[in-house]
Amino acid sequence: MTSVPHSYLEDSIHAALTEDIGSGDITSCIIPEDDVSLASVITREAAIICGIDWFEEVFNQLDSNVFIDWEVNDGDRVEADQQLCSISGPTRALLTGERTALNFLQTLSGTATLTRRYVDIIKNTQAKLLDTRKTIPGLRLAQKYAVSCGGGINHRIGLFDAILLKENHIHAAGGITAAINAARFNNPGMPVEIEVENLDQLQQAIAAKAERVLLDNFDLALLRQAVTITNKQLQLEASGGVNFDTLLAIAQTGVDFISCGALTKDVKAIDLSMRFI
Repeated sequence: MTSVPHSYLEDSIHAALTEDIGSGDITSCIIPEDDVSLASVITREAAIICGIDWFEEVFNQLDSNVFIDWEVNDGDRVEADQQLCSISGPTRALLTGERTALNFLQTLSGTATLTRRYVDIIKNTQAKLLDTRKTIPGLRLAQKYAVSCGGGINHRIGLFDAILLKENHIHAAGGITAAINAARFNNPGMPVEIEVENLDQLQQAIAAKAERVLLDNFDLALLRQAVTITNKQLQLEASGGVNFDTLLAIAQTGVDFISCGALTKDVKAIDLSMRFI
């Protein structure tokens, strides 16, 4: 994902500002309306930056007289105490927008930074790192964009753009073959991915000609067997139990993809600070 629709940005920021400001900022009104200020934003820790468009949109919606001069771009690696940008304009607008703007920037930078750490671990393997739908509600596209800034690859955006038949779908449909056939009937020409929990189910998925199989919580020995059995007839995605300690060994089994919910659900925001000069 290289960008997000501007309408999505506008809606996200509008909702966030409404949540924070409500009927009005009763603290910043202590500052004269015509007062102007200059501030800088710095990072307190090393990070991969992401969220510049969200940061800017906050101030676009508050006051068109706010100007931001960036020293970095999304996807850049920065070091502790590095200045990210300077920002100038009406003091009230800077104060009102500070927390909302930083919230987006620090959260998306946290997603991008965590993703880069995972990607670096498997950079010398053939496996590609995928995100999941385990995102912060309301931030799906934003976090998917952050994953791409960190070097990861977006899995499906939602339930509308790709088919992934999971355990409950299979149970409700009456089995693996029935689920795959029904998915193809409803969406002709769309690739089908299906989750399997053992090698017998994998054989069923191969026989039904699934395009990709998600290997759910397979141990390393089973992952290697799955790679041998499929012999590149279809794509294999490993999922479950993925963390910093297990990632490399999983990648070295020969799977094509590794999906990791932690990229977007276990995010630690980057420590950023905005200071008036």
